[in-house]
Amino acid sequence: MTSQTDESYAAIDLGSNSFHMIVANYVDDRLQIIDRIKEMVRLASGLNENQDLSEESMQLALACLQRFGQRIKEIPQANIRAVGTNTLRQARNGEFFMSLADAALGHPIEIIAGQEEARLIYQGVAHTTYDEVNKRLVIDIGGGSTELIIGRGYDIFSMDSLYMGCVNMGKRFFDDGRIKAKRMSKTVLYARQELESIETAYKKTGWDLALGSSGTITTIRDVVQSQKWCETGITATALSKLIDELITIGDCNAIEFEGLSEHRKPVFASGVAVLFGVFEALGLEQINVSDGALREGLLYDLIGRVHNQDIRDKTIIDITQRYGVDMEQANRVKKTAENFFHQIRSDWKLYEKEDLKLLQWGALIHEIGLSIAHAQYHRHGDYLITYSDLAGFSRQEQIKLAKLVRCHRRKFPLDEFESVPSSSKLSVIRLGILLRLSAVLHRSRSNDTLPDIDVLTEAHKINLRFPPEWLFNHPLTLADLKTEQNYLQAAGIKLTFQ
Repeated sequence: MTSQTDESYAAIDLGSNSFHMIVANYVDDRLQIIDRIKEMVRLASGLNENQDLSEESMQLALACLQRFGQRIKEIPQANIRAVGTNTLRQARNGEFFMSLADAALGHPIEIIAGQEEARLIYQGVAHTTYDEVNKRLVIDIGGGSTELIIGRGYDIFSMDSLYMGCVNMGKRFFDDGRIKAKRMSKTVLYARQELESIETAYKKTGWDLALGSSGTITTIRDVVQSQKWCETGITATALSKLIDELITIGDCNAIEFEGLSEHRKPVFASGVAVLFGVFEALGLEQINVSDGALREGLLYDLIGRVHNQDIRDKTIIDITQRYGVDMEQANRVKKTAENFFHQIRSDWKLYEKEDLKLLQWGALIHEIGLSIAHAQYHRHGDYLITYSDLAGFSRQEQIKLAKLVRCHRRKFPLDEFESVPSSSKLSVIRLGILLRLSAVLHRSRSNDTLPDIDVLTEAHKINLRFPPEWLFNHPLTLADLKTEQNYLQAAGIKLTFQ
């Protein structure tokens, strides 16, 4: 029998302006939200001119994460997902902060790319306000970026993440808190310039209705409706009146509107200006507001992973098709790698779920670089995975996957794994060894079944035991293993076989 705790889930969004946590139970194939926690952290305000997070901003964020950690302590680790967005993508000392943040929360935090942030936002909106008929434009103005997505139902047609949010635009144009007409115009113009590269394409794709999500747009909706400037959503006329009123007030700290919290005052004018820029660029007359946002999308994505509906699996299949991967060979390597994994998982302290998945994905796409050229194709594959937008994958996951592909053949340079998060570096190196050996054993690309191979491991040693005479009867495989032995020896790993 499944306990209620086992069916509890938590999604945590470390935004540039606010940190959000949503806790839910999954019962009878339905989500029941049981808790929401939001803290205004304004992490983006803590970035200095060198793009380093200040000590003060880090301590404020860590204190918040400790409180979040207390709330999720009884929830299974597999049912928790925490992600960081724009500010943590930008911060030069982000890796240092992340090591402290992981410890404060008691759970690993992933950094997601802007495209992945946009995808999750749309999924959050789609699940909370489902509409399979209308094509929808979704706008989300965060602290450090603005995401725009066009989709219908759960399908996405276009999505982009632009470097303009209420916090970084506030620092750029309203740093002293004064609101002037010229500053508002400059902020709107900046937003128009950021949108210029996608404006034509979005208008060509088109949409039937526009929706806004998250705190900035929700607050603007609350303010314009409290002022009786519009009855539903946000209209262009109401937004224009709000800008005029802000200019009249003249000071961010002096803004007093029903629906506007004290914490949001410093970034309210910049958020209004960005939204007005979006209205102007895309010719919007009105948008409605959705209750769904990134955290809801994260929650539904997490439940999909737990219940075998992982978007990452689809992404990998899409990659194999896009780059014309030889699937017979990929599956041969995958099957052998899985066999080796199950034999040594306990000795090498590998995890059944995520480590096995990473190995399987690596096996399926280890040859994608062949679509560019055979020479150095492992390097080409590394590049393709590192710099592609892979739906469902965090930045850390993409780095791990890229390094598996990079190191599956030729030299086994351990310095390539320096970019892998330190907490998972050893496991990724070990997965890389398993993938290498599997690829070596299938170099002939033959459908002939391999014999039963026993694998024994110690810390820096791995031994392959073949049936008697098998290697003698397969001299090419024996030669390949001897070459592999030298490659691994150079990396401090002892491979033996008999």
